[in-house]
Amino acid sequence: MSAFLTTPQGRRIAYVQTAGQGPGVVFLGGFMSDMTGTKAIHLQDWAERRGRAFLRLDYSGHGQSSGAFEDGCIGDWVEDAMAVIEARTEGPQVLVGSSMGGWIALQIARAWPARVKGLVGIAAAPDFTEDSMWAGFSAAQRQALMEQGRIVIPSDYSEGGYPITRRLIEEGRQRLVLRAPLPLPFPVRLLQGTADTDVPPAVALRLMDHADCADLRLTLVKGADHRFSTPACLAMIAAAVEEVSV
Repeated sequence: MSAFLTTPQGRRIAYVQTAGQGPGVVFLGGFMSDMTGTKAIHLQDWAERRGRAFLRLDYSGHGQSSGAFEDGCIGDWVEDAMAVIEARTEGPQVLVGSSMGGWIALQIARAWPARVKGLVGIAAAPDFTEDSMWAGFSAAQRQALMEQGRIVIPSDYSEGGYPITRRLIEEGRQRLVLRAPLPLPFPVRLLQGTADTDVPPAVALRLMDHADCADLRLTLVKGADHRFSTPACLAMIAAAVEEVSV
């Protein structure tokens, strides 16, 4: 059963929390996904079996939380996650970020390094609004976005495609983490499938090269796609959380 928290910005955020020992584990989901996905539920089951505290949430405009998806942007979703973490957890947490959630986890880590015990990125997608979306748009798409305020791009995960707004792109430029120093003073594990066409391995390699981290490991899984949800992949996620929790 979900609980709800109203953020300082007035957004009503749904979350599920299970009690246990620290460091707690926080799952941060991807773009236009919700907290009921395979990875989130598997990690909650894993945490419960081991007596670990666990938290998952829906950003505004996602899942059970308030707001329309099109009204949101990266900064809003970072604020949502930080508000729930601040209100519902104590002490350092292990952040597990899937796709866009990896970017959000890196921003939280940059803002609150003392609250992060470790970080696990699953096909982490830092700066994707700029480096994947904007960079990949045609001249016509860019023009339509700037003039009309939104376009819809096709997606394998949503029948109607993804609505992309001018605000999402422009606000995302204020959130980039690969253009400035990125100190990560805690263990980091990056998990990446070689068959991921949404966030290719080159992104993980760029993040690994850019981050200032004394204990960072990247694991490439041959044939794994963006979902990274096979039993073997799910076991790797749990093992990575164990590693960075020590």
